[in-house]
Amino acid sequence: MALILGSGSPRRRELLAQMGVVADDIRSPDIDETPARGEQPRPYCERMAREKALAVPADADDIIISADTTVALGRRILGKPEDEKEAAAFLVALSGRRHRVITAVAVRRGERIWEKSVVTQVMMKRLSDNELNAYLASGDWQGKAGAYGIQGAAGAFIPWINGSFTAVVGLPLAETANLLQAAGYPLYGE
Repeated sequence: MALILGSGSPRRRELLAQMGVVADDIRSPDIDETPARGEQPRPYCERMAREKALAVPADADDIIISADTTVALGRRILGKPEDEKEAAAFLVALSGRRHRVITAVAVRRGERIWEKSVVTQVMMKRLSDNELNAYLASGDWQGKAGAYGIQGAAGAFIPWINGSFTAVVGLPLAETANLLQAAGYPLYGE
């Protein structure tokens, strides 16, 4: 049995390592991540995690873990920004407002899939022009849903969360541990 991380995210590798888990292999799935017309943020995020898990090639006894993190402002899905202009638009929209960060996890072993999604409420402080411009110039927004990473410099912009910090980073650890155990992964030397 091999554990395969179906994600190229270094943050997800680091979060797994916090649980003492090191993937035997990393295989980034290549799927279309475009939301379906009218698709709501949580079902979208759950579908992405499931499709990523299904897209990773693996042997029947291997365990694949994949995840998707989406920032939702109301019904609007704020994915990974295409460029600095879109990142700025996302951050301006989030500035001074509460939003939701949804992370869905899918664990697959053979034909069976275990899934869980976690919704965390997040408050971003009102950003000054200097804060916004300095963050954009740092490039830390690149490759991050909603154009920010709470575990980096943007953590200074987040005075309050209600939910799972690790889910906002990209992988809810308590829920992921439960899914891995359900799939038969010997998490605690079982």
